[in-house]
Formats: sequence, C-alpha cells, structure tokens
Amino acid sequence: MNDSAPVSTSGDAGSVKLIYILYLASILVGITGIVGVIMAYVNKNGDEGVLNNHYRFQIRTFWISLLYGVIALVTMPLMGLGVLLMLALLVWYIIRCVKGLKAIGENREMDNVTTWLI
Repeated sequence: MNDSAPVSTSGDAGSVKLIYILYLASILVGITGIVGVIMAYVNKNGDEGVLNNHYRFQIRTFWISLLYGVIALVTMPLMGLGVLLMLALLVWYIIRCVKGLKAIGENREMDNVTTWLI
C-alpha cells in the first residue's frame, strides 16, 4: 500500500502526532508513554486505514519497548550489559517515533507494522 499515492485519513492525524510526541516525552517523563498507549487503544477502531496503522504501530512500540526495558533491567548486574541494552533501546525507541512522525506527516502508513526491529 506504500507504493501508491497517500491514502486519505478518515480522522485527525493530530492525535497520532500527539501520541508520538508523548512517547518521546516519556524518555524524560515516564508517565506520558502510558498516556500515549491508552490514547492509541482508545482511538484505534479497526485494522485498516492510515491512522489505525499508526495506532497499531504505536501500541506495539509501547509493549515491545517495555519488554526490552525489562530485559535491560534484569541484565543490569551483568557487567554493563544492561546499560548497553538500555542505550540500544533508547536509540530504537527514538528512531521508531521519528519514523512514525515522518510517515504520518506524509500521510502514509508505516512500512512494516509488525516488526520488532526498526
């Protein structure tokens, strides 16, 4: 679907952008990520469309980052492995949010919503 012209959205892309911004703000103020994922769950209303594609991507980003964060915390005592994993998680998280902001700014769906990577 990404090969064609941008798909029109049936709702407001502002809430999608706000969620990405809340996610980025959660790096400094952790609670905003929880607010963002709740907003994504509330606004998601199906499996089709540009907005729902982004909501699904945002929900997956939250849960995957939580899992990666727990793994990083558990491995913290292992000679700095947890610190390296936490830095990798931070980079991964920022890249996903920036890619999402760029895609919604261009009114297009994310390329691979189901990926665990970037």
